[in-house]
Amino acid sequence: MAQFLLLAFLQLSAFPFFSEKTEKPSLLEITSNVEPRSVVIATRFDSLFSAVSRQKGFNGNVLVGIHGTAVYKNSFGYSDLKTKVPLNIKSVFQIASVSKQFTAVAVMMLHEQGKLEYTDTIQKFIPNFPYKNITIKQLLSHRSGLPNYMYFSGKYWKKRRDYLTNEQVLEQMIKYKPRPEFAPDKRYKYSNTGYVMLALIVERISGLPFHEFMEQHIFQPLGMNSTFIYNPENRKTNEYETKGYNKNRRKSYIDFLDGVVGDKGIYSTVEDMFLWDQALYSENIVTQSTLNEAFTPASYDYKRDNNYGYGFRIDTLSDGSKIVYHGGWWRGYNSLFVRRLDDHTTIIILCNKVNWSFGEIEDLMHIVDSADM
Repeated sequence: MAQFLLLAFLQLSAFPFFSEKTEKPSLLEITSNVEPRSVVIATRFDSLFSAVSRQKGFNGNVLVGIHGTAVYKNSFGYSDLKTKVPLNIKSVFQIASVSKQFTAVAVMMLHEQGKLEYTDTIQKFIPNFPYKNITIKQLLSHRSGLPNYMYFSGKYWKKRRDYLTNEQVLEQMIKYKPRPEFAPDKRYKYSNTGYVMLALIVERISGLPFHEFMEQHIFQPLGMNSTFIYNPENRKTNEYETKGYNKNRRKSYIDFLDGVVGDKGIYSTVEDMFLWDQALYSENIVTQSTLNEAFTPASYDYKRDNNYGYGFRIDTLSDGSKIVYHGGWWRGYNSLFVRRLDDHTTIIILCNKVNWSFGEIEDLMHIVDSADM
């Protein structure tokens, strides 16, 4: 992939990035900070994403932030492939599993308020939960061993035109007791079910539906006005909403699993996600000491420099710098949210046509660092 990036830069370096036919703004207009290094970063990211848009079918929005400033943001492709309505920088995308960090932070907020301990078991908040000795920490770090609701719900849920809810996932687990994958804390295995249960615990403690808790305590306070959790009973419309498409360009339709949230279900924009990124440095939501624990590898039996904390994946790049990040894929959307903590570099990529052609995180960070060379 690194060779592809270099080739793209060489191929595009001799040509202007925008022509009159594209009707896109100039690089300086889409770059918030015209300091020379920022212009170099913006130019190189635009080279890459212009190339992968033309050659690989990338369709989505991109934002790059450095120390609190969005130095590059742009849109590539369409919000509706049929009508050719172009994407706008305010276009709203399903962020899929990137939603998990919001669920984790909601739990962290309740922890800081003294309303739960990470060592508490699920039964403290859901007494009839059928699987014993699973702690909040194990849910956060994917060490619960719970069965995958996306599999067993397909077996037990017969009303495919009706939306399944978190409560109904719980009811299925109580009624049918699908077999767990392993004993609690035995090992790491990524678990959507764990984050569905965490969203239920947030509801039990707060007395609010999960989407209302997030709206009142995170989205509104941070000014994330285009961000919401999908709610089939009260669907929020947005003038910049998008349609999701699979790799074969077929439209992806909402199905019964979309009523389940906590593991997915948040819709947002690159600009709102950048507000979220900045809030995580500010202590306006949770303290840095709480986040430091969330950014600490939680699986002692897993590779140390490629691990999982609470709602965030953790990795160490070849230069020794630490990143926390998460990717996501769901029903025609894929996303990537990367934070390099050492220098407050942020890369946000949201797509409404499944396409991972933009490369590896290490390559993307190299674009930022190469501006200093």
